[in-house]
Amino acid sequence: MVNLEKLFDVSGKTALVTGGASGIGLMATQALAQAGCKVIIASRKGHVCEEAAASINAELGEERVIGMAGDLSSEDGVAALVARIGEYTAHLDILMNNAGATWGAKLGEFPWKAWDKINAVNVTGVFALTQSLLPLLEANATADAPSRIINLGSFVGSRAVGNNAYSYAVSKAAVHHLTLILSNELAARHITVNALAPGPFPSRMMAFVTEDEAMADLMRAEVPLGRLGRPEDIAGAMLFLCGRAGSYVTGAILPLDGGLAAKP
Repeated sequence: MVNLEKLFDVSGKTALVTGGASGIGLMATQALAQAGCKVIIASRKGHVCEEAAASINAELGEERVIGMAGDLSSEDGVAALVARIGEYTAHLDILMNNAGATWGAKLGEFPWKAWDKINAVNVTGVFALTQSLLPLLEANATADAPSRIINLGSFVGSRAVGNNAYSYAVSKAAVHHLTLILSNELAARHITVNALAPGPFPSRMMAFVTEDEAMADLMRAEVPLGRLGRPEDIAGAMLFLCGRAGSYVTGAILPLDGGLAAKP
């Protein structure tokens, strides 16, 4: 019979969550740490990651999270982060490419720099970091216990709606496609590659909606299930994809959007 107790067990694994100090990244970090993972979180604001790590560790009563600086917007920044990760661990079981940026401007006023800046972080940085960390991801990977890559996409990556965030929407579509490409190329190396495609969750990027009750109500009305995302929605998806239950899943773009992507 199936050992149900082990299906979502990630205890003892080592994970890296970029942008893991806020929003969906923080939700994922808290879930993995609570489930027994050692979690490294990194973002441009290293002190914020250190503070988040200290807070989670204090709540758990155990040193499971470490925070550090990491800038994915440049080749040098990625190389520096990879070097820091190598000083901390000889292997990674889980990589969550969560860090991202957005920019809003009307069509006709959308600046060139907004395109380059957003795609540098959301697409180029994701690919460059993943590529550089492959030796660590392969170190402990086996056919029965593959390493996991979880990319953060978005429901806007599969809908033809710009909403004045053109480079962001296109970048998330690119993340979805990159997920499919890498899932094919890395399967033989015992690494699964999947993406989460969230709808509206409380986060820094969505603060202009979620922190304005009137706008939040409008957004809830747009979501078929009638609510915004919750931390347990992220936790459930992460434990599924990173545990034994998800070891046969690769190339999936998992919608966590209350049904938004399925709307006509």
